[in-house]
Amino acid sequence: MEQQNKQSSGLSKLQITGIVVGAMAITVVITLLIIKSWLFPSPFNPVVLSPSEALQLERKLAQFDQMGGRSYRVAPGRQQEGPTPEDLKPEAYSEKGASREIRLSEREINGMIAQNTDLASRMVVHFSSDLVSVKLLIPIDPDFPIMGGKVLKVKAGAELAFRNSRPVVILRGISVMGVPLPNAWLGGLKNIDLIQEFGSDPGFWSAFAEGVASIQVRDGSLLVVLKE
Repeated sequence: MEQQNKQSSGLSKLQITGIVVGAMAITVVITLLIIKSWLFPSPFNPVVLSPSEALQLERKLAQFDQMGGRSYRVAPGRQQEGPTPEDLKPEAYSEKGASREIRLSEREINGMIAQNTDLASRMVVHFSSDLVSVKLLIPIDPDFPIMGGKVLKVKAGAELAFRNSRPVVILRGISVMGVPLPNAWLGGLKNIDLIQEFGSDPGFWSAFAEGVASIQVRDGSLLVVLKE
């Protein structure tokens, strides 16, 4: 009986040793993954639109040609900027038949971002119900005393909606390296309707609110309707 108890005791010790070693191994792996994600985050994979998606986006952006801005020709892997000879034909200005809707998908937004070589692998946008989320990878100058040469991972989220006949813009938060910043560091603007707070004063928020007839943010899509 005593020998059997010793064997049982010895087996229990082996089990405990195995659990401890396994836990240490898991801890080391998790620690390495955290260090990698904090100090060496992987670049984002740029969104490349298919030919049909690029053509659809080009048609949507064509509505801005009347406004005298830049004309875009979006195709997979490249972007042509600046007016074309066809765009510079003399013609009378008219708003007749012009759409006041801006309807873009999450893929289309990220596809346009991917055309910018400086942002292609550093910024990505996500649309969910009444929420616009952004992820950024910000390289730090090598001469900076802290984390010089590393890449800072920043995430931000803002509620974007239309309620009570006016747009609503609420900063939900900003996090750096996965750590949410305190509201005091954000100037006390977290969870505050910026249009309600600043829309009564002349400036950007007032003009923005007065020019928007509707905003809808859904999973994977954004719709903005402008007033006349």
